[in-house]
Amino acid sequence: MNVWPFHHKTRILAIDDEAGFTRLLQLAAAQYEVRGENDPLRAIETAKEFKPDLILLDRIMPGMTGDKLAVSFKRHPQLKDIPIAFLTATPPDGEDGSTHTFRGCPVLAKPVTMEAINRCVQECVKR
Repeated sequence: MNVWPFHHKTRILAIDDEAGFTRLLQLAAAQYEVRGENDPLRAIETAKEFKPDLILLDRIMPGMTGDKLAVSFKRHPQLKDIPIAFLTATPPDGEDGSTHTFRGCPVLAKPVTMEAINRCVQECVKR
């Protein structure tokens, strides 16, 4: 019996209040399946539906901070095991965002390169 190998593109959910940024990430990261969510209050529902392999999460957003949203993800039974990386223009105090973590999650500082995103995906998503 011939079975076609199934190749699953890594799914990334990018949560950022700037729609232009999530659209740019979708275009630049064509090797991944990227979905953007620009409303942090809808992020939990979007993640449950999309089932991402990694969540890229902005820290400063209206309605809910990325920090609080990360806690909500970690408390949700369906989403608690999805790795989160903060992608932010405002890295935590004293951190440049290039190789640091915040609350156990990697931090990538904007502007970010695709090289940095690829490294983050490789480190965070275990196949």
